[in-house]
Amino acid sequence: MTAWSDRITAAVDGFVRHYNRHEASILEPIPDEPVLFVANHGFGGVFDLNIVAFSLAHNESGDQRPVIALTHQVAWQIGVGKYLEPFGARLGNRATALDAFAEGKHVLVFPGGDMDAFKSWKDRNTVEFGGRSGFARLAIEAGVPIVPVVTSGAGESVVVLDDGEWLARLTGARERFRLHRLPISLSIPWGLNLGLVGLLPYLPLPTKLRSTILPAMRPAPDESDDDYAQRVHSVMQAELDRQTAGRTPILG
Repeated sequence: MTAWSDRITAAVDGFVRHYNRHEASILEPIPDEPVLFVANHGFGGVFDLNIVAFSLAHNESGDQRPVIALTHQVAWQIGVGKYLEPFGARLGNRATALDAFAEGKHVLVFPGGDMDAFKSWKDRNTVEFGGRSGFARLAIEAGVPIVPVVTSGAGESVVVLDDGEWLARLTGARERFRLHRLPISLSIPWGLNLGLVGLLPYLPLPTKLRSTILPAMRPAPDESDDDYAQRVHSVMQAELDRQTAGRTPILG
């Protein structure tokens, strides 16, 4: 990071820590080797509280290894990707991840992409990977453990009326931007909005955030990519269910 990006990170982290009352639990130390962090989205793709929540939890863990965040191509298509690169964002693909591991860095991935990021309010406590297992295949190929990170609360930072799957089809966003969702939402300061909140900054509601860094996971002998991915997903959903059991929206 540069000096200015360090200052921005510290300011954003401090804001979310207090405004969103972030709490972190680290169940086991992060292994002393590169790992693939697998996280769930809250709301938003380029701008998502869960990204900040991950940063806070990682800092609290005491781990000092740099983290490269695999980021959707739309960030560069709408012109903000270059501004995110000083914070560790890189175009999300296999080559980027393998290069980061070779350099001794961790990699952070949100396997559900926009399907997980733009869920409707009723699905806010669901981990949605859309059946994707590429992250598990990547971890096996690179020989690195998967460390799941689960955050709750960010799905309540805006009110998502509809995930906008039909809107993504209608506008051609699937073909042009690889976006399967364009949510219809109510947020500050945009009010009622079609598709742009989360790709552009927004002021989140003061929803309480909780993050858990779970123990590292490795594939079982002869375990397939799909089975490994499903096992990671099941562990993450169970943790999200635990965090949100009896939760009062926004208050936590």
